[in-house]
Amino acid sequence: MLNRFGIILLCFFLLSACGGTKSTGKLQKVGLLVPETVNDQVWGTKGFKGMLRIQSKFNADVYYKEGMNSEPVVKRAVKEFSQKGVNLIFGHGSEYAEYFNDISKDYPKIHFVSFNGDAKNKNTTSLNFKGHAMGFFGGMVAAHMSKRHNVGILAAYEWQPEVEGFYQGALAENKNTNVDIEYVGNWDDEKKAIELVDHMMKKGVDVVYPAGDGFNVPVIENVKEHGLYVIGYVSDQSDLGENTVLTSTIQQVDKLYELVAKQYNENHLKSGNLSFDFRDNVITLGKYSKLVNKNFRQKMNKEIEKYKQTGKLPQEGDTYD
Repeated sequence: MLNRFGIILLCFFLLSACGGTKSTGKLQKVGLLVPETVNDQVWGTKGFKGMLRIQSKFNADVYYKEGMNSEPVVKRAVKEFSQKGVNLIFGHGSEYAEYFNDISKDYPKIHFVSFNGDAKNKNTTSLNFKGHAMGFFGGMVAAHMSKRHNVGILAAYEWQPEVEGFYQGALAENKNTNVDIEYVGNWDDEKKAIELVDHMMKKGVDVVYPAGDGFNVPVIENVKEHGLYVIGYVSDQSDLGENTVLTSTIQQVDKLYELVAKQYNENHLKSGNLSFDFRDNVITLGKYSKLVNKNFRQKMNKEIEKYKQTGKLPQEGDTYD
């Protein structure tokens, strides 16, 4: 089990150059807990980058701990953070919401932040990315680029809102599109994910949306070997193949971390469950493949801007050449 503890140091010129004066607000020191590692190049790395943004913006000491995958180890980590003077702790995953609900009452001077959970105490907050619209726009791109009118979403769990969003977006772009939906039942089961995507491709799916940050990279590499297409997930994954990754649905965790730290520093951070979307500028579509028609890209950008202004998604039957 990983169980490493570290303090992120301002050891690079660019970071130290953009650091401001010590914050005069509420923020003192910040801690990050991740279930596995900050070096996974996907979800964990995004949390780490969020800490770097906070450190640079607020010139605050920032600590992190890896391998925090059970309540006992989380309790020990929180105790260590408390002893170091940390007063804002991010738990980088949905599992931390339950842990923090139990622990937070013993640390009233610390605010606990988790993801995709149910925060119940006055010093706990859960951050939720609104995945429906993210999936919707990903589905539009998939349907537009599918030569066989057969697309698929490979999700981790049924509750993910991007699943329904992807389905609706694909049909809004082309009502004749078939949408194949499969569930891995785990964020990290690469073997099962590969088996499912192979089955999808055998059924004629030519654009896949691997909506699981623990298995999306090997799925993309697999799909690339077959000369088919994907919609990237969580990060901009265009670097995995510009002729494979049509675009990506990006959750800009680092920007959200900075926003939350700013709200906390100004004593404006609310408790409970908070949701964020395109209009908060923390969800975006990534770089488009050169295979995606320029006119369609422009139309997508307009639809996203319209959604940010009105909250309305494109209606079924709207098509773009």
